[in-house]
Amino acid sequence: MQVRHELRPLTSARGIAAWYVVLYHIRDSASFLPPGVIAFFAKGYLAVDFFFVLSGFVIWLNYGQLLHEHRWRGVPHFLWRRLARVYPLHMLMLFAAIAFAVVCVATGRGMPLNFAWETLPYHLLLIQNWGLIDGLGWNVPAWSISCEFAAYLVFPLIVTATDWRKLPSALLIAFLGLLMLGLFALFSAFGHDLLGSDIPRLGVPRCLFEFAMGTIVAALWLRWRETPARPALIAGMLAIGGSAAYAFGTPEALALPFAFVCLLFVLALTSEGRNPMKGRVIHWFGEISYATYLAHALLFLLFKIVFVDDVMAIPAPLIGLFLLIVLVVSAALYHGFELPAQRWVNRFGPKRPTA
Repeated sequence: MQVRHELRPLTSARGIAAWYVVLYHIRDSASFLPPGVIAFFAKGYLAVDFFFVLSGFVIWLNYGQLLHEHRWRGVPHFLWRRLARVYPLHMLMLFAAIAFAVVCVATGRGMPLNFAWETLPYHLLLIQNWGLIDGLGWNVPAWSISCEFAAYLVFPLIVTATDWRKLPSALLIAFLGLLMLGLFALFSAFGHDLLGSDIPRLGVPRCLFEFAMGTIVAALWLRWRETPARPALIAGMLAIGGSAAYAFGTPEALALPFAFVCLLFVLALTSEGRNPMKGRVIHWFGEISYATYLAHALLFLLFKIVFVDDVMAIPAPLIGLFLLIVLVVSAALYHGFELPAQRWVNRFGPKRPTA
């Protein structure tokens, strides 16, 4: 039987990344902040790249052995479990966005910006960011969930085509380097240096490259977890080096995936020792992070309508109120809907195959 893994620091890191995205989306309204802070928040879209790498790590860790042992017999169980994880909350937030649009039209406000009825079927099928339509819409953060869904469909192909367990560590590291160079080459070919560029066209390949990196990190972690000190130290130094290279002008699409991979190594390799990221409160923020990520954009849209006069200059107390609302709603969604819905959907899914 496969052992299910949760490395608490990784869950906590997911929570930090989700809130970085929240701050990214509200930065232009928080004009009271110093320009340097706003500039830092303006890079919050990069948290999604960390999500993609982290997702590949977690999926490999929890489902790689299942698909290696049972191959295509394990795919229905795997896909059902992943859809049970992401789809119910996605649908709830999408229905909330539809209700908002209906109210806007019925009250004479007109259709909200970036909401289009003709694109709704793509969002319902979770394929809205597969290059089939232009632009983002409805519940905007769900674009990355659409990309994740594509990665889930590709994951069985990765597992059946390659067995990272049987390859030398040096070769795996070389594959990591090739994936990083491939991602950089893709963005360069389209004339982009920034990872957040041209999301409708480049979102899926961006996710697939980084997701694949995460699967290799997981395979290497399984080898090094018993003697983590030296590889963690090396990975930490490389993460600092990658971040410094970015600060000194190395293109974002090259330097930061490298830094995120190294950071993930550090978090994973130090996860079974004394690590402040294992704390109960910060771990809880990670547990509710999917709800935080999916709910905050629509909440901010509603918040501005109800409470705000000048959307480009929201006072600090109102920003604080909004962040508190996001926290409360995230907790309510996670405990009151996301977990119960996930358990309910899993009751009807294909069972894990047996030997």
